[in-house]
Amino acid sequence: MIGLGSLINTAGIIGGGLAGALFGRLLRERHQATLTMACGVSTLFIGMAGALKYMAVPADNLPEGGAMLAILCLTLGGLVGEIIDLEDRLERFGEWLKRKTGNAKDQGFVSAFVTASLTVCIGAMAVVGAIQDGISGDWSILGAKTVLDFIIIMVMTSAMGKGCVFSAIPVLALEGSVTVLATFMRDLMTPRAMDHLSMVGSILIFCVGVNLVWGKKIRVANLLPSIVFAVIAAFLPIAF
Repeated sequence: MIGLGSLINTAGIIGGGLAGALFGRLLRERHQATLTMACGVSTLFIGMAGALKYMAVPADNLPEGGAMLAILCLTLGGLVGEIIDLEDRLERFGEWLKRKTGNAKDQGFVSAFVTASLTVCIGAMAVVGAIQDGISGDWSILGAKTVLDFIIIMVMTSAMGKGCVFSAIPVLALEGSVTVLATFMRDLMTPRAMDHLSMVGSILIFCVGVNLVWGKKIRVANLLPSIVFAVIAAFLPIAF
């Protein structure tokens, strides 16, 4: 069944969030602070590992380690993101969710929602898995992502609050949309394009980790257009 992977991934995030909410009630404030730091450090290393996989050793798809690609994509993507102000739009959606779900008094709701959403939405697994699901109905990649997201959201919810549970909404919207559009994207997601997307996406995941460890320093949502520029760059006749 095409689209099943997105539904399973969404259910896994909701399940992880509910488990984290129940578990979080048993934790003291210092325990939650430590868990938040642990999430941040883990996210930093996940992002670094993904980026360095492509940057540390020059390859045919990413000559010179992709340094120029990263600079150009993040610069152009950040500029477009700031013009559109995706971060503000995501936060306003979080504020709307907070009111509609009866969590108006939860001061950390929006921050938890935005951070969790960026963590589980950014990355090649979400895009590649959704494309594979849409083209062939194979949801194995999204199935593996579901297990990872369950654990990540469970820990995040324990540490940051129930706003993390609602990250299931943007995940369903993103993966569902990509699955529907997969038939048109089949020729776009070449190995070169996937390498580009994976490297830039990993840098953005690293930025999420920075915000978790040191407080909000980077408007990561406004850097999301960088991923689009990374895919476009894969089809340009020049090497980065």
